[in-house]
Amino acid sequence: MERIDTTAHAGFFDVVAGTDRSQAATMTLEPGQSTGGPSNVHVESDQWLFVVEGSGEATIDGETHDLEAGALVLIEPGEAHEITATGDQPLVTVNVYAPPDY
Repeated sequence: MERIDTTAHAGFFDVVAGTDRSQAATMTLEPGQSTGGPSNVHVESDQWLFVVEGSGEATIDGETHDLEAGALVLIEPGEAHEITATGDQPLVTVNVYAPPDY
C-alpha cells in the first residue's frame, strides 16, 4: 500500500507515483492556461482525469466538455485532447495513466 499526498505537489505537471501497470500525476493549470491539443494523444494508455478544484474544459476529439470539481473524465487511447482552465482559480487535477505514459 502506498499513500500519496497530492496536495504536496504544486507544479504544472508532477508524476507522483507509479507501478509497472499504472501511474498517477497531478496537474495545475492557471486561469486561461491550457495543455494538449489536436496532436496530444496517448497511444496505448487510458487517462483518467479527476478534477480536484477549479473549472475548465476538456476538448476530446473536437468535442468540448465542461469540467468542475468532482468530475471524472476518461480519455481513451488515441483520443486527441486539450485541457483548459476557464475559471478565475487554478484548475487542479489528479490524472491516472494505465499503463504508464510518462
